Amino acid sequence: MSRILVTGGASGLGAALVARFVADGHQVLCTDVSTDGPDDGASYLRLDVRSAEDWDRAVEWCEQNWGGLDTLVNNAGIATGGRIEVETLDEWDRIVDINLMGVVRGCRAFTPLFKRQRSGHIVNTASAAGLVHPPMMSSYNTVKAGVVALSETLSHELHPYGVTVSVVCPSFFRTNLADSIQGEDKAMGVTARQLIEKSPRSADDVAAAVIAGIQKKQFLIIPDRPALIAWRTKRFARPLYDRQMRKIAARARERAEAADG
Repeated sequence: MSRILVTGGASGLGAALVARFVADGHQVLCTDVSTDGPDDGASYLRLDVRSAEDWDRAVEWCEQNWGGLDTLVNNAGIATGGRIEVETLDEWDRIVDINLMGVVRGCRAFTPLFKRQRSGHIVNTASAAGLVHPPMMSSYNTVKAGVVALSETLSHELHPYGVTVSVVCPSFFRTNLADSIQGEDKAMGVTARQLIEKSPRSADDVAAAVIAGIQKKQFLIIPDRPALIAWRTKRFARPLYDRQMRKIAARARERAEAADG
């Protein structure tokens, strides 16, 4: 039985992970920004990943109630997207603060505990967008690529202390993540929402594959076939990958021009 903390655990992939961890008999601390958590059998703590003080309280909770932590799942995040000249700098600041710095804060907060334990597993939720970089998604691609880079760095840095790291890179799947989409580029927001809501994969489908990867302590967890194909195409067939990305850009231009009138 492991002691597991999941951020963004009240909905989407986080909620699916929490439910599966609880069903498997683990001790789970579900965290999110809401005051009250779901009634899913897990303990609950309000945690805003933008707050270093909230992270300190999470570390204290784990030490006082469990005597430590085995697995930290940095899952909280928001969706965004837009053309580079349309998306505002405030939107960039928001997604960097939540999707990238939220993960950085979590890793910083729990690393001293993991080093003292000489054990621990950090699981960072990135995205297929951290590995392949479609047009009209510059801010989202950038922060998710940052999570991948951070995860690889820590996998080497913390290895001498017995700490392992995984990074999760799914493609689109059905979740309420679309509700977090804000911003000036309305045309791109509509496209992103459609890709999320029309995906054949559910959050539970992705969670099952993620947990299988965690159990194997895989570094790179790509939990669905479209993400795996896109990543392999970029690595092994770069001209084909470039042509596909430019076709996406051309279609996005047509939709944007139609929406802009």
